[in-house]
Amino acid sequence: MPYTPDLDRLLTPGSRFTDQHGGYLIEVHPVGDIVLPTGQVVGCDPLVCPEAEPFTVTVPPGRYAARAWVAVVLREDAEVDRRVAALELVVSAEPTIRWEPAVAGDQDVATLGADDYFGYGVDAGVGTLADPTALAVLESWDSDRVEEVFIPTELPSSPVPGLISAVLDEASGANVVTVSTGWGDGCYGTWIGRAADGRVTSFVTDFMVVPE
Repeated sequence: MPYTPDLDRLLTPGSRFTDQHGGYLIEVHPVGDIVLPTGQVVGCDPLVCPEAEPFTVTVPPGRYAARAWVAVVLREDAEVDRRVAALELVVSAEPTIRWEPAVAGDQDVATLGADDYFGYGVDAGVGTLADPTALAVLESWDSDRVEEVFIPTELPSSPVPGLISAVLDEASGANVVTVSTGWGDGCYGTWIGRAADGRVTSFVTDFMVVPE
């Protein structure tokens, strides 16, 4: 079986993790809705690769709640830092009973080894789950406009590091919500949750903050 993080534990408010550096306490914060006019979902660093391919699993077009799972980094029980441990696009309130890797294009899970996973590369320290409609608009922007909207000199005050939300396609309302990706740049996998009847419950990108 390819690598799957312990998402059931990670996506539980109040979960605690420890490693040699200290502790991590999980909080959950709503980050607004994500509008999917096509029902397709792309996981990417939108500032570097907005043209990324969507995942092969789609959902009915609509507006879906998103939430950030934030790891409060503790040293001797005092908060010293906070990092986004995961970004979740909530499709259904049904309980998730299993997780599967989200794949894009011609990616094939059968080619993965035991510790392997498919992920998207991050070079600007941010990630998103968004509709291709919004990302196509972002792709057409010049660097000044991208910087003005998504790399402001002062980030808005939020318990979620790097949180910025902007509507990019006025006609459909398609938007891009960014959060800081864990400890920064890297390659981050997305998993799809399914209910007992097989329906999609959520898409979750794990930013690999908490220890396994």
